[in-house]
Amino acid sequence: MLTVDNISKKFSGFNLDKVSFNVEKGDYFILLGESGAGKSMLLEIIAGLVNPESGSIFLEGKDITRERIQDRKIGLVFQDYAIFPHLSVRENIAYSLSGTKLTHLQKKENVQSTAEQLGIADLLHRKPSTLSGGELQRVALARTMIQQPQLLLLDEPLASLDTLIKADLRSMLRKIHRNGQTILHVTHDYEEAISLGNKIAVIDNGKIIQEGTPEEVFRFPKSEFVAHFVGVKNFFKGKLTRENKSTYALIDNRVRIRVETDEDAEEGYLAIRSEDIFLSKEMMQSSALNNFQGKVVEIIPASTGVEVILDIGLRIHALVTRESINTLGIKEGSELWIHFKATAVRFIKA
Repeated sequence: MLTVDNISKKFSGFNLDKVSFNVEKGDYFILLGESGAGKSMLLEIIAGLVNPESGSIFLEGKDITRERIQDRKIGLVFQDYAIFPHLSVRENIAYSLSGTKLTHLQKKENVQSTAEQLGIADLLHRKPSTLSGGELQRVALARTMIQQPQLLLLDEPLASLDTLIKADLRSMLRKIHRNGQTILHVTHDYEEAISLGNKIAVIDNGKIIQEGTPEEVFRFPKSEFVAHFVGVKNFFKGKLTRENKSTYALIDNRVRIRVETDEDAEEGYLAIRSEDIFLSKEMMQSSALNNFQGKVVEIIPASTGVEVILDIGLRIHALVTRESINTLGIKEGSELWIHFKATAVRFIKA
């Protein structure tokens, strides 16, 4: 579908350095990195707003590196919406059809259909100044989607929205993807990456440093940067089950972990912070609903304490103080109990 081959670009002291990756047809591909990593620059090069100094871009096998923006069959949605304030919602969406050979009636029908798909048909008469951030983002998406792009580029589309609106728009983006749209989405939010993408590439300082499925990237980080960036070492793929009004996640068909979630999805990912896990020599009574006995397999000094890795049927990372190491007599091969609350487990829908 999309091949980015050795793209390089210098800009104001910043370099994209021989960036390469592939987006297959039907992918929801996430480009994940911190601010200033080069994500937006890369999108602008793919869209044709900026020319690379070297490298090539192919779409459906065709070299589009030097093609005009309007000939690329690529749609780009900016983070700041870029909506025309003097036009109505209907006129903003219809603007993308300017210059086409469609009749007035065909344009009207296309606008109505696209607005209905994105849940903004009742806003068509409104001006942008009367809309919320979530509504503006839907208008921006509609204006791009009406062009029926082969590839949809999203530049931090949820960054400025509050939590409830983000959840709503994530659901809408999943629906657009399920309907067959190939998407390349840049973000700095790892939860956004997990909940939307089927493939993730991590970019740092203008270079792709890791690429794979969400499970591969977050569970097996290949660099200190990725491990630090995601901040979660206990990351597992699980399937939800419900028993007697309680919810559990089954991991690798072996370990059941109690979770608190309102998600109705069956499959997803579990993230547990190392600092939310505590250890004891004996089984203890506490408010923690997850209690497992395990064997210490590794002890690693860390900047904020000591990382203890235990095998409970899967490997769990716990962050404890140096004092706890001495008090509990922790050493490799020790048998310990680990405890963590169901509320400490974050479930993210796949």
